[in-house]
Order: sequence, then C-alpha cells, then structure tokens
Amino acid sequence: MIDIKLLEKKAETGTSYYDDYKQGLINRGASTEVLEKIMVLSKKRKEMIATAEAAKANQNKLSGEIGKLKREGKDASAILSEVETLKSEVKELEAKAAEADQEVTDLLLTVPNKPHSSVPVGSSADQNKETKSFGTPTKFSFKAKEHWELGEALNIIDFERAGKTTGTRFAFLKGAAAQMERALIQFMMDLHSMKHGYTEMIPPFIVNSNSLLGTGQFPKFKEDVFHLEGSDYFLIPTAEVPVTNYYNGEILDEKDLPQSFCAYSPCFRSEAGSAGRDTKGLIRQHQFDKVELMTFCHPDKSHEVHEQLTSHAEQVLIDLELPFRRMLLCTGDMGFGSAKTFDLEVWLPGQAAFREISSCSNFEDFQARRANIRFRPQGGKPQFVHTLNGSGLAVGRTLIAILENYQREDGSVAIPKALQNYMGGRTEIR
Repeated sequence: MIDIKLLEKKAETGTSYYDDYKQGLINRGASTEVLEKIMVLSKKRKEMIATAEAAKANQNKLSGEIGKLKREGKDASAILSEVETLKSEVKELEAKAAEADQEVTDLLLTVPNKPHSSVPVGSSADQNKETKSFGTPTKFSFKAKEHWELGEALNIIDFERAGKTTGTRFAFLKGAAAQMERALIQFMMDLHSMKHGYTEMIPPFIVNSNSLLGTGQFPKFKEDVFHLEGSDYFLIPTAEVPVTNYYNGEILDEKDLPQSFCAYSPCFRSEAGSAGRDTKGLIRQHQFDKVELMTFCHPDKSHEVHEQLTSHAEQVLIDLELPFRRMLLCTGDMGFGSAKTFDLEVWLPGQAAFREISSCSNFEDFQARRANIRFRPQGGKPQFVHTLNGSGLAVGRTLIAILENYQREDGSVAIPKALQNYMGGRTEIR
C-alpha cells in the first residue's frame, strides 16, 4: 500500500514523489483517476478535521464561560444551547472525517506499487529485458513431444480421469510422475534450507481475508481465489500469503533481519480470465505444488537480497541442467504489488518456447504497510520491513521441463543426475 502521508507531503511541497508515483501508474498502464480521487478525498478529510478541531476549541471556550456565569449566578442558557449545537456539529464532522478516511484507505488498497527506477518502461511482455541465460535451448534430431503427450504415452499423467473426478484443469500424477513430483519438492527444500540457509516451513493451506489483504490479493484479485463458503477461509493461491503474514502486526528486532523461509505448499487458483489459454497439460492448473522463497529484510538491503533470492531459484534449474533465461519485467508486465520483478523462463522444446517457471519480486514496503510488519532500528522508531518472494520453483512446471528436455526418441525420459538419488537411484522413465 502506498503511504498517503508521503503522497500528501510531496503533493503539497511540489517535490517529486507524487509526480513520480503518478508517472509510475502511467508507465504501468494504470488509470490515474483513483489517485486523483484519493488526493481530493484526503484534502476534504483534513479540512473536516480542522473544522471539527476549531469547533471543539470554541466549545471548550464557551464551556469555560458557562462555569463563570454560573459562579456569578447569571443565566447561561443561551451559551449552553450554543455548546450543544457545537457538540452536535463536532460529532457530525468527526463521523464524516472518519468515513472519508476509510474511503481513502479502501481506495489506497486498490492502487499498485510504484515501479523501481531500474524497471524498464513498457506496455507488455515484448518490452521485458533478458539479463541472463544458462545453457542452450535443447534441440533433438526428432520432433519433440509436449509434456502431456509424453505423460499420457508413459501412463504417468491422467487428465481424462481427473476431469471425471473433478473437472478441467486438474490431473492425476501416478507412478514415476508422482514419484518425481515428490522428489522435486524434497530436492528444492533441501537445496534452499541446507545450502542457501532458508528456514523450512510448511504453512497453513487455508487463510483468512485479512491475510489476503496483507499480501495484495484482496481486494483486487478476489475472483482468483477459492472461497470456502460460509466462512472467512480461502484456499491459498501461493505460500507467499501465509508466510508473509507470519509476522502480521508484529515489530521485529533489527538484529534479527533478514528472516528467510522456504515453504512447500499446494496452490489453488481459479484461473479467472485464462479461458482458452494452456488448456492442455499441466501449465495452468487449478491445483499445483510450489516451493516458495520468502524474505523479510532491512529496506537498505532489499535490492541486494532480490538478486540473491533470484540466484537461489536459478540454482534449481542449474542443478537440473535445464536451459533458462532471466527476464527483467517491464512496468506494464509486473505484478500489482511488485516494485521490481525477475521472471525465470525455462526452455520447453515441445513448445519450442521459453515459459515462466519462477517469478521473483521485491515488494519493498508495499506488503509490509498493508500487513503492518515493522522492525525497530537501534535507538529509532519502528519502520516497515521490505518483503521479497519468489518461486523456488513451481514444481509442476519443473516436472514439465524435465519431461520435455530429457525426452528420448523412443518415448522414454532420462532423469537428471541431481534428482536420481531422490528417486531411489532411478535413471529413466519408460
């Protein structure tokens, strides 16, 4: 959430933050109308508060006069009537100011984060910038199959029976695919906890609306989340939601920063608005597994930590010897709450295309302000932490990448060396 005090201060003094944020909205392709409405409402709220305070001061002055008149035995009825009128006016003004304040807060929850100055300006993914690559896109002497063709031919992925059991965008993984999914989760969690120093966490897979508000899914993306009817419970779209809210409303000690977690969870998404996209296969499912990386850090360190967190996600792909590239997202392709995002895109030979497998974002204080997560500097006042997260990795998409990059002409699939010990020494799927 954007700091209204900062917006007001900068707008009044004519310095840059308000104008910079407004330009950031334009660069994102977002409307500035809500921002302008926020500023008008906020000004009106301040005027009402000032009027109420002036009326209250007059009320106090008149109350003093009433006491003096009574001590002198004089009639104070006229002033008493005036004081009662002022009381009523103050009460009404304070109620209207509180209403305007709530409206300002509600509107602030709907506006996106300000892009960092290093983010390229662009309107779509075409303006994203490749900043790094690993490996060479896999090519075969035969026509590469897509993962769903391989999975069905090897009898390890069943979409038809999942459709019967549940519906579209679900799948049964069985045999070697189920074993590999489980192996990948353990491999990723071991790598991030033992090598990269993250604390392992398995969070609740159900959260309340306040948690979704804290991370920015609510109110803007409410339709993307599965609601448990009759309750304030929702299935998590990502482990980012419960893990970020682990410190909701708390003040951390500066010496304890950074705090980093790697969390396994299933993720549930309604995929609203994705009709017709990736209808075949595992790319866009309502339910999928993911290992999430999450860090709470000092504001001065967040962009350094962002690079580090992204490199930790990359290490999974490097160890699995999967070709990928790192993309710096432009302003028009970034997520709602992000100040800066790197996407990792893995090469899928079956599609002859790079596809996203991880999104690593620095939210700066955007989420921390919504969830009221602060730290206390030594000898100073509490400040908001910066939050960062990224997939380390999306497990189902990693399974897809292995099937497509390690496929053989005879329809079998080799298993990456880094994963073989996690699969009981198995070297191939036939």
